[in-house]
Amino acid sequence: MKKNFLILLLGLLVFSGCSKDDDTPPVVEETPEEETPALTRADFPVQDFMYQAMNEVYLYKSRVPVLANNRFNSEAAYVDFLASEDDPLDFFEKLEADIDRFSFATENYVALENAFSGISKSDGLELSFVAYTLDGVRYAAGIIRYVVPNSPGANAGLSRGQALITINGNRLTIAGSSLSSQAIDLLNLDNYTLGISPGFENSQTLSIATSDVSISKIQLTENPILVSKTLDVNGTKIGYLMYNSFVSQFDDELNAAFADFEADGIQELVLDLRYNGGGSVASAIDLCSMITGQFNGEILIKQRWNDEYQAFFESQGPESLLNRFNATIFTGTPQQEPINSLNLSRIYVIGLKSYTASASELTAIGLEPYIDVQLIGNGTVGKFEASATLYDSQNFGRENANPNHTYAVQPLIFTYANANDVVGPPSGLTPDFNATESLDNLGILGDPEEPLLKIALDQIIGRSYSGKSSSQKSNLLEIQGLKDQSPIYQKMYIDNLPLIKK
Repeated sequence: MKKNFLILLLGLLVFSGCSKDDDTPPVVEETPEEETPALTRADFPVQDFMYQAMNEVYLYKSRVPVLANNRFNSEAAYVDFLASEDDPLDFFEKLEADIDRFSFATENYVALENAFSGISKSDGLELSFVAYTLDGVRYAAGIIRYVVPNSPGANAGLSRGQALITINGNRLTIAGSSLSSQAIDLLNLDNYTLGISPGFENSQTLSIATSDVSISKIQLTENPILVSKTLDVNGTKIGYLMYNSFVSQFDDELNAAFADFEADGIQELVLDLRYNGGGSVASAIDLCSMITGQFNGEILIKQRWNDEYQAFFESQGPESLLNRFNATIFTGTPQQEPINSLNLSRIYVIGLKSYTASASELTAIGLEPYIDVQLIGNGTVGKFEASATLYDSQNFGRENANPNHTYAVQPLIFTYANANDVVGPPSGLTPDFNATESLDNLGILGDPEEPLLKIALDQIIGRSYSGKSSSQKSNLLEIQGLKDQSPIYQKMYIDNLPLIKK
């Protein structure tokens, strides 16, 4: 009985521990999930700025459907588009028209501004790269077209026509039809030892025997006036000006060069723009006015903007669409400097198809309705559009730009015609005397025997010209042109952007 009682007591204890409440699962209070805030334009400040700038002023806006004013039917749809590319530079490519060869964006507008002022970190060597074969392997060599005076390259004794074969003992390699990333990385070093060869042993062979030259890059300001001199050829005084970039900060020095020409009593002018990829529209207008002078106030070019801007200017200020010959240059002070004009009725311009662009072409085509322009070379690039630097600010100006980044865009904003309504062709200007530089016979710039200058001098003094094209005699293939790494090469720009209040 005692045993049965213990069993009964144990059963009661077990039963009492299994109450009805134990069959009900515990109530777990769920923490409500926090909703992720919807993305806004503020989450993509650079992409938003780029879009607004291109929607506002881009010359080819009508050719880019995504830039249409009614493209997005909601803010959310617009934000989704901004979010479509994390990299702002990739995003900018979505805003460019297929015919646009020249608009670009930069992540460092300070470097861009310096480049527009002629300032860059450089060794002073301006190179064109060619391909050559050694032991069955293709390499690249840099042929020196010119050396900036007072630069590290000049101080090292380097000169036009020599060839850069190695950097720190490494030959420059090729990827496809251009320089490889290895070559670009070597060229971007700040300090290096260059293997320099004398250039061509003969018209077929590039010498690869080198001597070493150690060079360090510096923050270099390049004066675009490389050569300015007066030649006396058979009793005719001929001015020669090699001008390599339209940089407004040097307009006073350009004006001084023309004062020297005027004092020398030059009768003809050879304007060498063979390596000039463009620059300031204002400087081009000044140069045209220096060459002439008898057309002050006449129309040089007529601008054509996108449809919205064009309609606004035509109704509110049609004069703003015209650029005219002027009589003064801007000096950065309240005092305007009178332009030194030559009153010429003819000019010889040297240009090359791969290099001569933008403001250089504006100079030639702008002068054509007024004076005889003779083009020597193998043509020009074919860039008859201007751009402007736009910043992330309320009016896209530099002042009060967003301090959180240094992105800027440089879109094409207008094209133009000359006073006779002639628009330059995308294929570039056609030369009157077809010739090009021979890498094995570059000659000395400014020397009367330099091949391209000699053609101009022959015409001026009446010497015969065969009409045969001077051509590169070597078997080398040029793979990358002069100044291709410069952010402003083949760019023409204006300094101030007029904005429409929408």
